Amino acid sequence: MAIIKLFSGSYCLKKEVAQNIIETTGYQRITDKNVVQASAKLSAMSETKLFRSFSARTSVFNKFTREKEMAVSYLKLALSSLLDKSEFIISGYSGLLLPRKISHAIGICLIADLKSRISNAVEQGSLSKREAHKLIRRSDGDCAAWTTLLFDVDDPWNPSLYDMVIPMDKKKPEEAANTIIQNAAKDVVRVTSESNQAVMDFRLAAEVEVALTRNGHHCGVDASSGEVTLTINRPVLVLNRLQEELKKIAEKVPGVSAVNTIVGKSFHQSNIYRKHDFKLPSKVLLVDDEREFIETLSERLQIRDMGAAVAFDAKSAMDVVAQDEPDVMIIDLKMPGVNGMEMLQRIKKTRPNIEVIVLTGHGSRDDQEQCMAMGAFAYLQKPVDIDELGDILKKAHAKISSRKE
Repeated sequence: MAIIKLFSGSYCLKKEVAQNIIETTGYQRITDKNVVQASAKLSAMSETKLFRSFSARTSVFNKFTREKEMAVSYLKLALSSLLDKSEFIISGYSGLLLPRKISHAIGICLIADLKSRISNAVEQGSLSKREAHKLIRRSDGDCAAWTTLLFDVDDPWNPSLYDMVIPMDKKKPEEAANTIIQNAAKDVVRVTSESNQAVMDFRLAAEVEVALTRNGHHCGVDASSGEVTLTINRPVLVLNRLQEELKKIAEKVPGVSAVNTIVGKSFHQSNIYRKHDFKLPSKVLLVDDEREFIETLSERLQIRDMGAAVAFDAKSAMDVVAQDEPDVMIIDLKMPGVNGMEMLQRIKKTRPNIEVIVLTGHGSRDDQEQCMAMGAFAYLQKPVDIDELGDILKKAHAKISSRKE
């Protein structure tokens, strides 16, 4: 029988359908948690960050770090390492990572109308209808973000993504399970030498993708019997140089016999291809109520290949700290509401590993001594010399990297 990939909207009885399949067939189940745990062992990424790749929300630093894309490459590699048998069910987001050319994998989508899903949520989760509706909409947003990331398709229930779409407002779990089992047993999805080769191609492509991300690159990767094709989907100033660099990395992966590069359909979009340099700070949060100043400073740091996001007040900054974990913060000492001194105190109490640089145009010697005593990495006066600030950021980043190692 075939591998079953089971993707579902929330409150569409996926758990019940999967359990019916397992009890009837003896299939083993691979969950998103299994894949994430395997990914965490392969990478230096935490399970929390890996799970976050399934979410619609993207870190404000992702355009600099490409952490989400890196997480997906490790999820693919981890999933490929779990494909040692054909008879199992992949339940959740992870199943969509398997390419369609693995012909002994059958893709199933379970979905129901909103009224039915709200009813299930109220019954199962002791929620009000309003709470259920909000929860379902948020979950659907995560599903849409996932299919957009993988396939550039913003409708997660689009039939083109699956072999079967089953309306769970019209079928009971056991009926849906029986339908899936019957189709998974058909000759058209039996294991063949070609489909087994497709599994090996998937693993090789994942290994190449991980090798590229470890070197700061991200591009589309496909493999066919040892021949790898790399798709560059962003404009680049010197295409030939990038192609040669990508080829050199890919050619070192065991099992790669040849490497080709092509440009993809998004190659002519406006944002330029940017290699991630792990030696430079890429998760810097700038906090200042002077919008023009802080946005200009962010742009000047980005020109120097440093990733810098901005926040215009303490509350917004602390939200970013809670959700996106910056490595370094540059904060203004004098701001309305919570000032820089208070923010420094909060950060060092709740996130002591964040290095904080205090930047001010109105500070005093006493302020400087107090900030440094509270754990600030540096104290600088405005207007700041951009090269001096860049050097201090590199030192802060080196300290953080050393601590992580």
